[in-house]
Parts: sequence; structure tokens; C-alpha cells
Amino acid sequence: MQAQKAEGTRDLIGRDMRAWQRMQRVAAEVFEPYGFDAIETPAIEQLDVFVHGIGTSTDVVRKEMFRVFSGANFARVLEDGTDAKLKAKQRLALRPEGTAGVVRAVVENNLVPQGATPFKAYYAEAMFRGERPQKGRLRQFHQVGIEWLGASDPAADAECIIMLMEFYRRLGFDLSRLRLLINSMGDPACRPAYRDAVRSFILDHADEMCDECRERAEINPLRAFDCKNERCHEVMQGAPLMRDNLCDECRDHYEQVKRYLDAAGIAYVEDPTLVRGLDYYTRTVFEVEAPGAGVGSIGGGGRYDGLVELEGGKPTPGVGFAVGFERAMLALEAFGVDPASDAPSCIYVANAGAELRGEVFALCAELRAAGLRTEADYQGRSLKSQFKQADKLGAALIAVIGGDELAAGKVKVRDMVSHDEELVDRSAIVEAVRRLLS
Repeated sequence: MQAQKAEGTRDLIGRDMRAWQRMQRVAAEVFEPYGFDAIETPAIEQLDVFVHGIGTSTDVVRKEMFRVFSGANFARVLEDGTDAKLKAKQRLALRPEGTAGVVRAVVENNLVPQGATPFKAYYAEAMFRGERPQKGRLRQFHQVGIEWLGASDPAADAECIIMLMEFYRRLGFDLSRLRLLINSMGDPACRPAYRDAVRSFILDHADEMCDECRERAEINPLRAFDCKNERCHEVMQGAPLMRDNLCDECRDHYEQVKRYLDAAGIAYVEDPTLVRGLDYYTRTVFEVEAPGAGVGSIGGGGRYDGLVELEGGKPTPGVGFAVGFERAMLALEAFGVDPASDAPSCIYVANAGAELRGEVFALCAELRAAGLRTEADYQGRSLKSQFKQADKLGAALIAVIGGDELAAGKVKVRDMVSHDEELVDRSAIVEAVRRLLS
């Protein structure tokens, strides 16, 4: 049986890999001037990191998270029919999103002690969810995101949104073709009463709602706003809205965020039904859509002021966002933008005879030491076949080492597009190649 990748995964090769690398470079260019440093957390964490942070009522924890067991522990679970006898450190899961792991790292390493400067970090990592594979939705996918812990000022919310939109612009998006949605989800002072109001609304209309929404009424009623069932969507148009139930502090915070966005010239749409799928969000939430691209949301985030406490730390405000790589790339392609950078220029070093292979080896080493991408023949091809291989590799130049030229201290360099040739001093080959590639 031929080996195949797991369903819902894909290989990042060639242009796809260059697109992912470009996204990481743009992240560094945009986020680092704001004081963010790169972070990488483990792809595997204790299950409780995600259960505490994301919430037991979310689809991510209930349906999508990949559980991980060692062989011995898996046998125990099968025998017992439960993992209840396993220690917390033996109950593991693959990372379904980035925030909870970063917050765990902040708490465990005491990165935001009382009175300290806020912690700022960005990541570019693979995430894992057991969803039904479809366009823009994979079981292993990639996200770029930021986390900002220790800043309660609404200016932090606004700056995150400003960074997010600048990130999209530098990726190649025309921002006029994107739609930024914002809302406030309140906080522990005002959201519980609102949740109860939405729950009551759903139960009052239970005969018009789907089975999943009736279930959501008991465990996570706000998620009914996201139901894809057309009838549920129509019914929820009449549900109570969070904006009409905000406490004074949450309303003031939200209004200040909007004032900052207005001052920065950021266009947005207020969506009072916007909710985020993870329980840790409070107050400001936001999402970016690419209408017409056929991929739905391409990123979003919000404030999560209670998450550090849920992970065992002291009360610490937080805000952040994440951008889905695969969806963003699909949106760029739908808008006619190539998300990948061009392949780096390459020089191919060919030999006119097998006896010159040692000279090729030495020249390749010299060019690579100078940081120049260099290829050569390692299969004993004829000179004609080496030219064909150089063309397939997309080489911009080919340097041919011949006996007569080498005796004269020269190397013939040929432009693979124009076919122009020149003899270059062997001692000056690096400078000549740089000049010709520029």
C-alpha cells in the first residue's frame, strides 16, 4: 500500500511553502515594530490547558480537539473505558488554537509579574482540529497570531485591530475588499444576564430551532447566532442583543475602541450578533471577512481578560488575534493576487567533463559560502543534460567549467534567458554572479 498523508492535511511544497514563509516574514515586519517578539509553544499540551481556557461548552473541546495518549495509556483507557484514572499530565491534546498555550507559558514562567511591562508575543504555528475537511478548513492548518497580556487600555484593542489590517495590506489585500466586523461581548458583570436572556429566547422558540441550537441553549446559547441553519438564522434576528445589555464600563470601553479606530481611519462594521467560538472572550471581539472569496472569515480575535486566571495565574487582562494561513491564501488567490514570493535566483555550475567534477565541487562551495543559491549535477549527466537540468530548476545563470577556460583562469557564465555569455575571471566569480543576478 502506498503511503498517503492523513485526511485533512496537506504538504507545503514549493509555492505553498514560500507563501507560508512569506506570511511569517510579513508577521515579523508588522508586529515587531509594535514590540512583539516571536514565541513557540508545544504542539502538545495537557488537556486541561485547553479545557480551562477554551471552555467545555465549545465545539472545539466537545467535538474537534485531538486527544493524545501514549501506547500504554491508550491501552489503559480502552480497558477502563475512561481516562479518569490517568493523571492530568497523562491527558494530552494537540493544540487546536494558539492563545491558551501562550497564556499557559506566561503563567508558568511568570512573564507578567505584578507591575511588570505587558508581555507581547507573536507566533506562526500549526494547529489541529478534527473537523470535516473542506475548502479552507483542514485538520492540520496554520495560523499567525499575536497575544498581548497585561494591557487593559482600549487602545490595546484598537492597536491589535490596526496591526491586523496592516498585516493584510502587506500580504497583498486591497483593504476595500475586506470587511472588518466588531462587537462587544460584555464581561462577567453583564454577560451572564445576557446569556440567560438569549437562552430564554431560544427556549421560547424551541419549536422553530434545530436540535443543535436547542442543545446550545443549555450549554452555550450565544453560539446560536452562528448557526448555519437558515430558519435558525431568521429566528435569531429577533433575539436580544449584547449592545443593549452592556454595563457602563463595557459600553465605555467599546466606545473608546471605536474612537481610536475612527482616529486611525480604520473602516469597520458593527455587528451586534458577532460572537467568537471560544468561551474566554470578553468585551471587544472582531473578525475579518473577504466577501466574494468563498472562504468566510480569514481571521479575528478579541479581548480575554479572565483567561490568565483560568490557567492558574493572577488577574491579568489580555487581547490578541489569529489569522488562518490557508484561508488567507485562498482569498488572495480569489482576488487575483499571488500569495507566494518568487523562487530565489539560482546559479547552476556545470562541467564539460567528469575529470572537472572536483572544480565544480570547489566552485559550488565558494558560491554557497557567499550566500548564493547554487546547484550542480550529482548524477553523471552529459553537458547537454546538465543544461536541461538547469532549465528545469529555473536557474538564472549557468557557469560552465571547461578545461581550456580553466587553464586560462576563466569560467564561462551564460544567462539562461537571453543566452548571452561572458568569460569571467575564476578569482572574481562571486562578484560577477552577484552582478549578473541583480
